[in-house]
Amino acid sequence: MLLDFSRLGPWRLVLTLISVLVGAYLLLPILLIIGLSFGSSRWLQFPPPGWTLRWYGELFADPEWIASFLTSFQIAAVVTVLSVVIGLMASFGLTRGEFRGREVLRALFLTPMILPVVVLAVALYAFFLRLHLNGTFIGFVLAHLVVALPFSIIALSNALERFDRDIETAAIVCGASPLEAKLRVTLPGIRLGLVSAALFSFLASWDEVVIAIFMASPDLQTLPVRIFSTLRQDLSPVIAAVSTLLIALTAGLMGLIALLKKDDART
Repeated sequence: MLLDFSRLGPWRLVLTLISVLVGAYLLLPILLIIGLSFGSSRWLQFPPPGWTLRWYGELFADPEWIASFLTSFQIAAVVTVLSVVIGLMASFGLTRGEFRGREVLRALFLTPMILPVVVLAVALYAFFLRLHLNGTFIGFVLAHLVVALPFSIIALSNALERFDRDIETAAIVCGASPLEAKLRVTLPGIRLGLVSAALFSFLASWDEVVIAIFMASPDLQTLPVRIFSTLRQDLSPVIAAVSTLLIALTAGLMGLIALLKKDDART
């Protein structure tokens, strides 16, 4: 092939060097935060004068941090379930439905990914204020669902478009009902799309901060809001410890997606 990497000659070294520099540019700030979380300084000082696990101990001993963590997890879990269920039904309609305005509807579903987050946050805040949902668990779930649903629809629509529909038709011919064929044939066939939709929906809710700031109340704060509020008051390394745990969680979920894709490619 014309653009085969093995045939680029000296350009291979140049491209490899550029890739390494770009990777370092993206990863060094993350590695810096991880290093600060183990530093012995009372402030965010780099390089650290020493190493300690003190800040992780303070993190797990603080009930407010734990409460924020549990709040974020509960909201993200509910959003994940709703996003996958609603996204699956919407994806079936978008990929298999034949009706006017289908592409317009598809674009409408993806609008939250295009709009600036601040604009979306202000709109949701004004709307939920009239419904008295600001600062409530239901309000958080509905607001985060708006952000997470496009990721679910994209993953599931792509999975359904790649799925061979003739297999589902064959199951119906063999005696299965349309619903049974979808449950026992189609859904297992798009399992990677389902997992991807769930993981990306979870991360979209878990990491959301702008909308969460507008929706938060003194009694209900997600972990990103707690981090933002603490940063305005104190540059404690506890924040670096929380950030490190978030990085580890995100990296673990992305690694899980990569493993599932690898296993799916083998099968």
